[in-house]
Amino acid sequence: MAKAIMIQGTMSNAGKSLLAAGLCRIFKQDGYRVAPFKSQNMALNSFITQEGLEMGRAQVMQAEAAGIAPSVLMNPILLKPTNDVGSQVIVNGEVLGNMSAREYFAYKHKLIPDIMRAYEKLDREYDIIVIEGAGSPAEINLKQEDIVNMGMARMAKAPVLLVGDIDRGGVFAQLVGTVMLLEDEERALVKGLIINKFRGDKTILDPGVKMLEEKCRIPVVGVAPYLQIQVEDEDSLTTRFEQKGQVGLLDLAVIRLPRISNFTDFNPFESMPGVSLRYVQQVSQLGNPDMIILPGTKNTMEDLLWLRQSGLEAAVKKAAAAGTVIFGICGGYQMLGEELSDPQGVEAGGTIRGMGLLPQRTVFSAQKTRTRVRGRFGPVEGVLDTLTGVELEGYEIHMGQTEALGELRPLTVISDQVTGEKGKEDGAHTGGVYGTYVHGVFDREEVAKGVIRGLGRKKGISTEEITGVDFQTFKETQYDLLAAGLREHLDMKRIYEILEEGV
Repeated sequence: MAKAIMIQGTMSNAGKSLLAAGLCRIFKQDGYRVAPFKSQNMALNSFITQEGLEMGRAQVMQAEAAGIAPSVLMNPILLKPTNDVGSQVIVNGEVLGNMSAREYFAYKHKLIPDIMRAYEKLDREYDIIVIEGAGSPAEINLKQEDIVNMGMARMAKAPVLLVGDIDRGGVFAQLVGTVMLLEDEERALVKGLIINKFRGDKTILDPGVKMLEEKCRIPVVGVAPYLQIQVEDEDSLTTRFEQKGQVGLLDLAVIRLPRISNFTDFNPFESMPGVSLRYVQQVSQLGNPDMIILPGTKNTMEDLLWLRQSGLEAAVKKAAAAGTVIFGICGGYQMLGEELSDPQGVEAGGTIRGMGLLPQRTVFSAQKTRTRVRGRFGPVEGVLDTLTGVELEGYEIHMGQTEALGELRPLTVISDQVTGEKGKEDGAHTGGVYGTYVHGVFDREEVAKGVIRGLGRKKGISTEEITGVDFQTFKETQYDLLAAGLREHLDMKRIYEILEEGV
């Protein structure tokens, strides 16, 4: 049976996902078979496995760090918020249905057998399981029948490392307060404290660390620095949205929709010198980018209405008329059409006008497309003709089907890796407007470089200095850097002892 260790945090975005990934990498480097696990994840960024099942991207990232293929066993429950008070509930990679927060709170204990079946399968296959919690274990209103924090630690008999975020201030109150709010049996599970995202001279922090250990009677097993690591975070609080760097030689603007999903699609451009990638929420932020990207969303119709009300729809259409390249992915692709219809009430219900940039129509249905695909771009016209014939790989997650209403060229020709269907046409393009259902479409180096070559040629600048990277290779180097940084600042000897001692 596997040894288990659990990372819990004092709040959301304390750095649990990244620390769990770093431990996965360290254990892998040390010769262990290691797997990540999170019983319940809430995120709009999801992934499709080779079996066509859906799971959260944090566990995909952690599986990559562990050097293994992602599996829904690592994330048996995924909640994808559909509005402020409800979510689509996905169990073992398949949609169970939509529930309000109150309905799910009353129902979740019924999912414990699914959680434990998944965990026990990993338990039989691996030496170490690194478990991630969610939010804080001291959320008093959520502790009843908890299945993701201390409840999960008890079920897995896993010692807990509690993480606090010093970057946002108040880390000592975070950690002491969280420990004090735990029940005695819960407090006994916490075997180590970690201060995360520290910047500066650690010796200045030493008196606080001593006080923390005295008040909590739990050892501090590390003060982790603020690591500048580029991996695919999924948290909606991601700092990517707040970055305000200089506009590069080539400027890409992503519309930050209220229910934006799978924004990791654009990460490959972040590592390209001379290219800036910005997230835009207001017309005043748009400027004059070389390409505007409409990303995926969990609610296409409501986010399109927001786009319309904010004035960004008019600004995007004006930019398209002036020759700016527009690229839509998944929900963003659906928005580009003439009409969106929802006869079954899957999203907002009814029918609304699209942006009218592609002659097509989308009809939503309860059936969800979940698959992995591989293929190539067909004959592409316009600025991005540099993509013609370039191979691509990715996955689809969407509700509804899109049909052409006139002459429209497909963007790609793909093969479905789950059903085996070959020669399937995907997406569309006309003029400078392009769209696809494929998430991860830019991950291959030649695709990202093709986009940049086309945009650079249009702008009349040389892109010889703007080089792409193979994104998979790049991520491997980032996981190694993450592991090296944590080895230096965590007491790995003590963490291994905690792992061996258990609870």
